[in-house]
Amino acid sequence: MRIMHPGSIRYAEAWIQSQGWKPFPFQRQAWKAYLDGHDMLIHSATGTGKTLAACLGPILQSLEASSKRAARSASDRESVRQANAPSILWITPLRALAGDTQQSLEFAISGLSSPWTVETRTGDTSSHIKKKQRAKLPDALVTTPESLTILLSYANTMEQLSHLRAVVVDEWHELLGSKRGVLLELALARLRKGAPHLQTIGLSATLGNLEEAFDVLVGPSSQRPRRIVHGKHKKRITIRSVLPQTIERFPWAGHLGTRLVEDVCQAMEQAKTSLIFTNTRNQTELWYQELLKAHPEYAGQLALHHGSLDSEVRDWVERALRDARLRGVVCTSSLDLGVDFASVEQVVQIGSPKGIARLLQRAGRSGHQPDAESRLIFVPTNTLELLEIAAARRMMKRGILEGREPERLPLDLLAQHLVTMGLESSYRRGEMYDEVRTTHAFAGLTREEFDWTIQFAKQGGDSLSRYEEFRRLEEDDAGNLMVKDIKTIRRHRMSIGTIVAEVAVQVRYMNGKNLGNVEEIFASKLKPGDRFLFAGKLLELVRLHDSVAWVRKGKGTPTAVPRWVGGRMPLSSQLSDGIREMIEEAALGGYREREIEAIRPVLELQREWSHLPRQSELLLERIKTRDGFHLCIYPFDGRLVHEGLAAILAYRLSRQQSITFSLAANDYGFMLHSTKDPQVTLEQVSRCLHAEDLESDITAGLNATEMAKRQFREIARIAGLIRSSFPGERRSGKHLQVSSDLIYEVFTNYDPNNLLLIQAKKEVLRKQLQWDRLQQSLRRISNTSLVWRDLQRPTPFAFALVVDRLRERLSSESLADRIRRMQEQLELAASKRKQLGTIGR
Repeated sequence: MRIMHPGSIRYAEAWIQSQGWKPFPFQRQAWKAYLDGHDMLIHSATGTGKTLAACLGPILQSLEASSKRAARSASDRESVRQANAPSILWITPLRALAGDTQQSLEFAISGLSSPWTVETRTGDTSSHIKKKQRAKLPDALVTTPESLTILLSYANTMEQLSHLRAVVVDEWHELLGSKRGVLLELALARLRKGAPHLQTIGLSATLGNLEEAFDVLVGPSSQRPRRIVHGKHKKRITIRSVLPQTIERFPWAGHLGTRLVEDVCQAMEQAKTSLIFTNTRNQTELWYQELLKAHPEYAGQLALHHGSLDSEVRDWVERALRDARLRGVVCTSSLDLGVDFASVEQVVQIGSPKGIARLLQRAGRSGHQPDAESRLIFVPTNTLELLEIAAARRMMKRGILEGREPERLPLDLLAQHLVTMGLESSYRRGEMYDEVRTTHAFAGLTREEFDWTIQFAKQGGDSLSRYEEFRRLEEDDAGNLMVKDIKTIRRHRMSIGTIVAEVAVQVRYMNGKNLGNVEEIFASKLKPGDRFLFAGKLLELVRLHDSVAWVRKGKGTPTAVPRWVGGRMPLSSQLSDGIREMIEEAALGGYREREIEAIRPVLELQREWSHLPRQSELLLERIKTRDGFHLCIYPFDGRLVHEGLAAILAYRLSRQQSITFSLAANDYGFMLHSTKDPQVTLEQVSRCLHAEDLESDITAGLNATEMAKRQFREIARIAGLIRSSFPGERRSGKHLQVSSDLIYEVFTNYDPNNLLLIQAKKEVLRKQLQWDRLQQSLRRISNTSLVWRDLQRPTPFAFALVVDRLRERLSSESLADRIRRMQEQLELAASKRKQLGTIGR
């Protein structure tokens, strides 16, 4: 009988077959590519075995190396060093994934009879274990970008990692296009410099720009052979929409709300375990309460999971999911990624996911086995969201996914990195410049920009050079850069990273038990006795003291619901294309999709009262009501783009006449409202919707200074200009805001060419206004035919925009009453028109 070599692919195949599985071709390709010395990007559907595809190659390589070392003399010092060096780093974007990944690696290591040890190192790891790891790292370390960067800040780390052979970046699509991704790029550049044999493996399930993603992962100077390994993408996915029994012909955002709770409960009865995804944390809290209210017997079977809950609560929920002890979990994107819960048989998506890749990612949380079916049930919060899910499903079938645009030249993060690398060891300018330019993000960094950033890290720039707290890097006469001040070292390690959340206030029971945290901006508006929903409970505020909200269980109904910044997600450009395609089909009489047939009454009334635009058309409606004049335009390009278009159009029209506009925008269109008739023509609007002088006009049309100030707060934190508190030290969010605003004013007045100031303005355009998409939208509009309609009442498309404007002036109760009256009046008008049409016939 032939004995298989432990380092061979056949050895791995035999083990997998012994588990009752059959290796996929893409897994074999990945093992061979790794053993042949390739860098890889493994692209495969969720739940198809990417983890085994990534980890078995390095394990087999280690087994082969171990057998060769055993043949050498035990006195061979190099063999001993290699034997004690870590073999693989596994980078995960979420701490919640670390434990699950560790279990998967241990399963494979045990099955292949490898002697590897596996540990995790994240923000949840105890200081005792971290200290032991600094002395000796395990064979396989599962960590996050932030924890890896902190580890690299210690002087002996690179010596320990000098024989590192593999780094695996899990869920690369989640990091790509963010400053967290750039943080990892810089860490990888340091690893590759110290461990020249290092191979890189990226894992991704939902990504549209694979080649570019691979370029970013390996860096522009990589000479290693590379390969994209395509795995299984034909995973069976079924998407079914819950259709409201009554389709309101004048829909508005959130109007369905929790009316479909019973439909969700019925769906939960059909599955062992369901993940119920919402798009925001406050929506998660509301749906959890409504589900329990509808079915009190779910108590103990239904759980809540989002990023603001205490880690112990989240850990309990994840363990209960693994043990199949829950009927359902209401969650946010906190359970989006990579965690394998075999008990989850279906996903319920509340509200539009706003992107095709996000829909696919969430659907893949169910049926998380290679040949299992993924099931997703879509629950609209707005009738028109049925358009979005039909478009997303069609694009998904065509294999169209969103890409992620890489970050370029974030100098705030470079400044942080330059300080991090000088914490316990020194470096020279030229060597560090060459190193950071091996990353995709800083490949275009000029020497002038680099030297400016060094000077900034040394003294805070020209305008802050007199203040000692901004002096971090020190440079000796030989040109060596290092951080020497002990307090600066301690403070900087605590602030490493790019995740800049709003200042949090802990929520605790009077007995001291921690429930999680809410944002300070919400907590500051509460008064003792106010009741709010949090952690699935009704809580009453007793007092707010030292950034802690002390609470007790409340009775009655909530008087407030926590809201978190950054909850609303913009529509993707690919989904925008799909929606325009769906509307054109309806304009031509096509109602092929079940969801489009369901909203036929809405679309046909829109066509009867106004127009259904084709893809080559742009619809404009001028509506005169008792409330004033409304100019509504429908590009279907997403809320952020529409906010920019509205500002541009309002500014350019106001230069032609003295008039004041108020603006409203949603994912489908935008509205300019004025109390007097703007008396604009189709030709005037057409002339205003162009891309010339775009940057100057949008800066003038928006409060760009205030937007740049808000963006600068993030940059100031990352760059180290302002800091969070030490443990036990209380610093309010107001203090941090005042500090960043003050520095912004100092730079504006005394250092206007400060590169961080310029970066803030660029990030406002790119992130808050989706600059590239805004330009694309204007170019597309210039090639369309404008269709103008003068109307006496809001159409179904316009109704949601009118409601959004009313939200700013009315409380929620009076808003609901006002909307109900408006809907009744419009339905009455539609009925009368239909009756007149019948009499005429």
